[in-house]
Amino acid sequence: MGDFILNVMESFGYIGICFLIALENIFPPIPSEVILTFGGFLTTYSNLGPLGVIISATIGSLIGAIVLYYLGYFFSDKLEKLFKMGDIKKANNWFKEKGCKAVLYCRFVPIVRSLVSIPAGINKMNMPIFLLYTSIGTIIWNTVLVYAGVFLGDNWSYFAGVISRYSKVVLVFIILVILVRIWIKRIKDDKVRQK
Repeated sequence: MGDFILNVMESFGYIGICFLIALENIFPPIPSEVILTFGGFLTTYSNLGPLGVIISATIGSLIGAIVLYYLGYFFSDKLEKLFKMGDIKKANNWFKEKGCKAVLYCRFVPIVRSLVSIPAGINKMNMPIFLLYTSIGTIIWNTVLVYAGVFLGDNWSYFAGVISRYSKVVLVFIILVILVRIWIKRIKDDKVRQK
């Protein structure tokens, strides 16, 4: 996967970066930290500039976020069938209360940064506001990682590795939280059935 990413970026420059980041947003396991830090490193020996990498990555992020937003928007009824109505209402109420902050802050959490677009779509969040907060969070994330690649030079892969490990820890944490919630729910359901 890493070689494919590096080849696309070296061969297609800004368009390749935009394409890969859009893909990374739709399929979160593709590591944005590798794309962005290598993109920063590319600026040290190619005709690419840090600002161009940040802009192309931000456009790619927005494309991916819009795709996931509309996935939530158009398939909200089908997604609701997968979960209990009470759980959906709680999640919707939470999102309505914290939606803007959630969209902004989640852009700094690997994997979640992509997936937060789905509940935004489910809740029919105002598109200009969604794009505004997505842009702010995405520009900050992209800028930090691109300039990390610029400043670290040949050592960009070490930093990408550290962020990648952080991403894996976040993913494991999310999975554990989901499993614990399922386990607690089953215990509660069993108690209700026993009564």
